[in-house]
Amino acid sequence: MSLETPQWIVLAHLIRPQGRKGELLAELLTDFPDRLAGREGLLLVRPSSGAEASQAKNAQVISCWLPVGKNRGRIVLKLEGVDTISQAEALMGLDLITADDLRIPPEDDSLYVSDLIGCTVFDGSVEVGAIVDVQFPSALDGVRISDAAALLEIESPEGETLVPFVKAFIQAVDLPGRRIVMNLPPGLTAINRPDSKELL
Repeated sequence: MSLETPQWIVLAHLIRPQGRKGELLAELLTDFPDRLAGREGLLLVRPSSGAEASQAKNAQVISCWLPVGKNRGRIVLKLEGVDTISQAEALMGLDLITADDLRIPPEDDSLYVSDLIGCTVFDGSVEVGAIVDVQFPSALDGVRISDAAALLEIESPEGETLVPFVKAFIQAVDLPGRRIVMNLPPGLTAINRPDSKELL
């Protein structure tokens, strides 16, 4: 099974050792960091196109915490069986992933970024384009602004455009059909192109 299919969710990307007892600093790729410790079904795998799940290693997060200072916005992970700097160094560059049927159930209407990538967005019956990325507005220090809407980065024939992913615009989300129907304000897709002078 390919790790690039929607069956896999990347939760964190391991960067480097952080501490003397095997802790690892990681890029945080989930909105639920508090649910990583003690979670079953986690795997470590080296990101690569076409990688197979059989190449992954089982992983267990014993504890985790959000650092402050220059690493604010990331996460420090303590993995079971990783107790030295050299053991942590061997894991640098790996992704911490989970299978779709083992993922953390959202408490609200949240969706994983990997659910959205590749979906086609429609403004009513008009096709806007395919989602290629999801951006999260952040402050100057790099910390995500929690109350700001995520922006869908959509590739369309007219070019790249950014669309706020807010409930007020959403009509239907069909993940199996890879289709999202929205009701967008007139002119929004033109205003929100990265080459435009202002973003909505």
